[in-house]
Amino acid sequence: MAKDYAGRGRPPRKTGRSSGRRKAPAKKPFPWPMALVVTALVCFFGYLLLTIQGASDRQGETPAPQAPVSQPKPQAKPTPDPDPLPEKPQEDWEYIDVLPNSEVEVEVPEQESGGPFLMQCGSFRTDDQANAMRATIAFQGIESQVRRSEGSNGVWYRVVLGPYERKRMAERDRHSLQKVGINGCQIWLWN
Repeated sequence: MAKDYAGRGRPPRKTGRSSGRRKAPAKKPFPWPMALVVTALVCFFGYLLLTIQGASDRQGETPAPQAPVSQPKPQAKPTPDPDPLPEKPQEDWEYIDVLPNSEVEVEVPEQESGGPFLMQCGSFRTDDQANAMRATIAFQGIESQVRRSEGSNGVWYRVVLGPYERKRMAERDRHSLQKVGINGCQIWLWN
């Protein structure tokens, strides 16, 4: 026997006062043990402060016990140490005199540029879409070009930037375009 879930309808709503109101959370009892511990600590620290406060005044008031007066003893001549300490040596730093007159030669290899670089930020089927991206790039102060290319897949309109002498320059422009939401830029060697 098949049940008809669609014709069954909604279950009846509960009516009454408790359906719309929430019960107030139960009140927690006052933590008496914690209050007693805190009160005892406050009283203890107060007692310590009162005892410390007058301690410095009482030290000056207490009479010092009088020591019996004794005859001064004749002082003996100090005997010289068998191993006296040597005198402190003078510090002689050579680098203070040598450093201003020296030269450091470093061999830096020539960095290969690898050729000019090209950055492609989009490839579109219509010329209007490519020009819209070119306009967005132009608002960032970067010059771009739309190039038409034909291949086995048909006609494509590519948005390219460059040529760049160094890849670092292309990376700088790509980061500035990423800040405005153009994330698909690829850097390639110029063909």
